[in-house]
Amino acid sequence: MAEDHAETACRYFRDGMNCAQSVLAAFTDVTGMDKGFAMKLSSSFGGGMGRLREVCGTCSSMFMIAGILYGLGEGFTYEEKAEHYKRIQELASQFKEVHGTIICRELLKTLKVTSTPEPEKRTEQYYKVRPCVRFVRTAAEILDRYIAENPPPSVSDEI
Repeated sequence: MAEDHAETACRYFRDGMNCAQSVLAAFTDVTGMDKGFAMKLSSSFGGGMGRLREVCGTCSSMFMIAGILYGLGEGFTYEEKAEHYKRIQELASQFKEVHGTIICRELLKTLKVTSTPEPEKRTEQYYKVRPCVRFVRTAAEILDRYIAENPPPSVSDEI
């Protein structure tokens, strides 16, 4: 791939995008999605879905990208649906191998984090202690590897 998606995603995170936005926006060259639309679509998934600390936003974006590249439209079979879910579980498993979980609150267990809707200010101290950029990098690297090993059919012009 021409673009270094991991570096791009990490830069986006350091520039203030949430974790989900960073990953989804970094792959717009592959998905064909407009960057502004990708940012809007993924804006709700930061902080484990609106800071609820559920599934890590980087994983949510990995799964969205997999859906765009390999997902099912109308008229799919049971076997195709099972195969797609297998793909998502494989991506999640790879993330878990590195970080132990895909759950935001568990990833951030060493920090005192809350589920309040107010995002934390992006300060120098925030970036020093916050491990999220590592999760952003991992998700992008997993996707790059997966895509290289499993070239997707061409992405629809509908995006």
